[in-house]
Amino acid sequence: MTQTPTTPPSPPLVLVFAASDPSCGAGVQADILTLASLGCHPLTALTALTVQDTVGVQSVQPVAAEFLEQQARTVLEDMPVAAFKIGVLGSVENVVTVAEILSDYPEIPLIFDPVLASGRGDEFSGEEIISAMRELLLPQTTLLTPNAPEARRLAESDDDENEPSIDVCAQRLIEMGAQYVLITGTHESTPQVVNTLYGPEGVIRRDSWERLPGSYHGSGCTLASAIAGCIAGGASVEDAVRDAQDYTWQTLKNGFHAGMGQLIPDRFFWARGEDEAEAPEEQSSKDTDGK
Repeated sequence: MTQTPTTPPSPPLVLVFAASDPSCGAGVQADILTLASLGCHPLTALTALTVQDTVGVQSVQPVAAEFLEQQARTVLEDMPVAAFKIGVLGSVENVVTVAEILSDYPEIPLIFDPVLASGRGDEFSGEEIISAMRELLLPQTTLLTPNAPEARRLAESDDDENEPSIDVCAQRLIEMGAQYVLITGTHESTPQVVNTLYGPEGVIRRDSWERLPGSYHGSGCTLASAIAGCIAGGASVEDAVRDAQDYTWQTLKNGFHAGMGQLIPDRFFWARGEDEAEAPEEQSSKDTDGK
């Protein structure tokens, strides 16, 4: 009797909406490297082409919204996606298109990294794009992962006389529709990098990490993609945030200078055959109310 060969199970599939980065330090290439490193199979819908290196961004060319939609719907009709991840979108039209696509899949978790500018400060998203993000994407977002400047810009109000605190920004972003918000503290002037996860009831966890020397090209892409990969693999939001932070810290600790600018995180640090760097003891705290 002939046995029918069995097909190995598919790894978790994650669809990424992001721009291309020729240096492969950030953008869709960073997402692919991260997701593959964590055992996922990445799918991509390219939103823009960029000319950039480890020093900065020279130009951005958005992909036509119709072409973006064709990319995404083609793979979605063919393969079961376990999570979505969004990076740079490039135009208001692309924000609208992605929002329309996501609305057809409300059961699939969405991790949204609102990349508003490069590490050097080159702008990716103007006020019209930011307004469209607030209105169309935040209400569909499972987890938003802004750094502190991005959180303040997304949450700013005409009534603000002073710069709002991170806690206030998180509350506003959740009121706009995001289920959870993870605000990273890389850009804050604190001895350690403090990342805070918020839910509807306030702070869920606050994690402190050793502030590494230098700056990194694609650290935010790495963290958001790692969270998406963990959630696609079945982790809860809180567990995914915890594990993805540890993974991202290791990629930064093992980052390398490939060019003349920022270091590139090593997403495959574990495959280099060297002794892995030990992560610092995580200093986490939760609300005393158990939130």
